This record gives sequence, structure tokens and C-alpha cells, in this order.
Amino acid sequence: MATTEQTFGGTPRKVTAHLTQNEKLSFEISSPGKKAYRLPPLDVPEVDPSTLLGEAARESTGTLPELSEIEIIRHFTRLSTWNYAIDLGMYPLGSCTMKYNPRVNEFVSRLEGIAEAHPYQPESLSQGSLQIVKLLQDCLIEITGMDTITLQPAAGAHGEFTGILLARAYHQSKGNTRKNIIIPDSAHGTNPATAAVCGYQVINLKSNAQGGIDVAALEQMVNEDTAALMLTNPSTIGVFENQIHKIADILHAKGALLYMDGANMNALCGKTRPGDFGVDVMHLNLHKTFSTPHGGGGPGSGPVACKKILEPFLPIPVVEEGSDGQLHWNYNRPQSVGRVRAFYGNFGMFVRALAYTLANGPDGLRQTTEDAVLNANYIRKKLEDVYDLPYNTPSMHEVVFSDRRQVKNGIKTGDIAKRLIDYGFHPYTTAFPLIVPGALMIEPTESESREELDLFVDAMRQIAREADENPQLILNAPHSTRVSRLDETTAARKPILRWKAHPASTPLTPDDTPAKEW
Repeated sequence: MATTEQTFGGTPRKVTAHLTQNEKLSFEISSPGKKAYRLPPLDVPEVDPSTLLGEAARESTGTLPELSEIEIIRHFTRLSTWNYAIDLGMYPLGSCTMKYNPRVNEFVSRLEGIAEAHPYQPESLSQGSLQIVKLLQDCLIEITGMDTITLQPAAGAHGEFTGILLARAYHQSKGNTRKNIIIPDSAHGTNPATAAVCGYQVINLKSNAQGGIDVAALEQMVNEDTAALMLTNPSTIGVFENQIHKIADILHAKGALLYMDGANMNALCGKTRPGDFGVDVMHLNLHKTFSTPHGGGGPGSGPVACKKILEPFLPIPVVEEGSDGQLHWNYNRPQSVGRVRAFYGNFGMFVRALAYTLANGPDGLRQTTEDAVLNANYIRKKLEDVYDLPYNTPSMHEVVFSDRRQVKNGIKTGDIAKRLIDYGFHPYTTAFPLIVPGALMIEPTESESREELDLFVDAMRQIAREADENPQLILNAPHSTRVSRLDETTAARKPILRWKAHPASTPLTPDDTPAKEW
């Protein structure tokens, strides 16, 4: 392995090498008969599973690892040393808005009566939970400037799907479902997939020289077959659509709707409201703007807010206050698009988002937006002399550079990202948005201090110098990680997903690990 000086071109200010613990698979450290639990004696009659499940009953659970409690704890703790986390440092992933999740959110979500709330509880015993839902809805309606909302969708893309279902139902109620949805080339990648899944043809709209909507081209495109424009605002290059009122007017003149992908609401919250500049329906990502957990395949939340014209079509049930002063779920909505999620959505995310909203208040939410935009522009100013800036349009919450200056030395955006790992940072978003060839998409969020931003800037500037002086150093990066550069194409196309043990008589491999077949 290279020395610190060889690897980093000097002593880095953030990290030298990431210490990781060796660890085998749980199957490999398993021993027959070990348990991490002890169940109390059975105090009810034992029932043969086959009498309840019939042929669906399994006689065996198959081969599962058997470990003691301390072995399990150590196994997963050692594995955790292989990972990067927001608790270790900055996530500069553009568009993903990987912001810090305040601990107060987690504390509130674990309070007795909230953590154990169950969707099958009678409404009379769920008034506190229903009040949480109602208060969060009221807050989000005020923040977005919309008229009503559903919290049911489970993620941002799911929110897009729900929002376009509402648009489709609206047009259908007018006697014409319409055929097309217009999507700018600066939109999030899920937008065209959403439109197609909802049965619409996708019409692509090219951006203008400033990276915004080409209003003249849009005016030519919109007609009676247009159901909606799906607009990411600010866009994926971090640009706010400064002609948004004109865009809305063009659509509304033809009876079309303006859908806003609100994934980048972290740049607008407390400063401006989509409902005030003509948006008809939009989704929010609670993890992006309201600090609920992000990633890992866990519960998400993508609420959809809309204007009154779409209210009849909201998913069922909707929470309403009855004549008795109590909150109830209303299922009697004949024009509803139906359920889009089991029960009422991911309630734990509602609790966390509400805790964040109430802890900040209006002034605090506005401050987070201002800090997020300030941080992105700080990085832009500090790096624009060493990385190409394809658009001079003012940046909002993120800045997008390109690798044009480095590619002459054979260095591409993915190489720079891998080298950044050696400096102790998670890579930024590479090669997206597609309208910027070789994109470096960076979003610091409001979570980062100036000191952390300076460390990131120093690392990026050093990598720019290395690209000129020692490009091979970058092409072989990362150097400090447990696993060096991977063959990503093979990993994606031919993943090895299953481990299967050979019989105990199988000879050991040179490192004393039982041989495996995959």
C-alpha cells in the first residue's frame, strides 16, 4: 500500500486511512447449536403449522447462521467500520440532499404511545396519532402554499406516481385523459418513468443556454393533448426557473397542469411557495427537506400536495374532523384514485418530520434554506477556477461542475469521485444530470460548517492538482479503502448474491476459510 505522502500528496487534514476490522460472513463464523436468545417455556397448546398453513408450511428454515449474542454484536459492529455515514462526515451527493437527521427526531419517535401506535387501533384510541397526521398536513400545506395534501405515498418516486394519478383522474373527469406529459431534460430521472407507468407518452423538452425551460419551445409544444409538465424546480443543475409564472400560464391556457417535483424544496422552504407561483400538484421528500432518515431501503415518505381542483381524487382514506370534534378517517370518496399504500403511510416518518418542523419553526426553516444555498455557493466560488462550470446561472442548493478541464489528462468524474474517498469524503453524484457531460453534482446541505466545507474544498483542489501532475494516482484510486477500485460493470451485470456452504468434509482454503460455491 502507498505511503501517506504517495497517496495524498501530503498529510490530509481530514483522514489518512480508514481503519476497518476484518470480518467473515456470518455463515462462516457460525457454529451448530449457538443461540443469541432464550425463549420462555411454551404456555399454550402447541399447534402443528401444517394444520393452519397446509402445504404452505415449511418443515425447515434452511441453513441459517447460528451465533451467540456477543458474536452477532461484534459481527455487525465490525462490518459497520467498513461504511461511511453522515455521523462521520459530509455527504456531498447532489440532488439526494443527504442532510443530518437531528437526534431529537429519533427521541420523539420513540416516545411511549407514539412508537407503539398501531394502525388497527380504534380511532377513539388514536386521536394523538391522528393529530400528528393533521398537524403535519397543515404545516406542509402552509409551507407549499397548496390547498390539501396526502401523506400516504412511501417515497419521492411514489409521490410522483400518485401526483400524476391525480392529474390523470382530473383530466378523465373532464372527459379527456389526454395523451402526453412534457418533461424537461433537466428533470429527475424518475419523472419520465412515472409518466410512462401512468400511461402517458413522454415528450422531452430541451433546456435553453442558461439551463432553464425554453419557454418559446414549451409554448409550441403544449396543446389539448398535454396532460401536464413535470418540472423539477430548482432543476437538477441547481437553477430556479425564473419564468415559472409564464410557464404556469402557458400550461393553464391549454387546460394542462403544472406538476412540480419538489425533491429540491430544501432550496425553497420558508422563502417561496410553489402554490403561489402556479403549481397545481407536487410531491415532497420528507428525508430531503424535513430530515427524516434517507437510504438503506428503510421507510420513506413522499407526501403529495395539490390545489382544490385535485382534492376529490386524493387517495383514501383522508383525515377529517367530525361533528363530534374528533378526527376520523374518511373512506367515502367516490372519485378517489384509491389506496397507494397500506394503511396511512409511514407514520414514524411523519413524527420525525413534524418534530423537525416544530423545532425549527418558520424562521428556522427559512434559515436552513438560506444556509443550504449559501453553502452550495461557497463551494461554487471556491472551486470554479479549477473545475469547469457549464452554466453561469446562479446556483441554489447545489452546484454542478463538469470534468472538462481534467478529461484532457484522462481523468473523468468517476475517477475524481473515487479519489475523493481517500480524503475522507463520500463521493459526490457523478455523471448526472445528463445535460452536463461528465457532471460533478455537489450538494453540501445546510448541515455542514464552514470548517467542513473548507476541508472538502481543499481535497477537491488537491485532486485538481493531481490530475495535472500525477493522473495515474487518481486513476488507481481509492488507495485508503478496504477494497480498491471495483469492476463496476461486472458487479452490476453479474452480481454474486448467494453463499452456499460445502459439506463439512470440504478441504480448507489456504486462509483456513471453508471453500464456497456461488
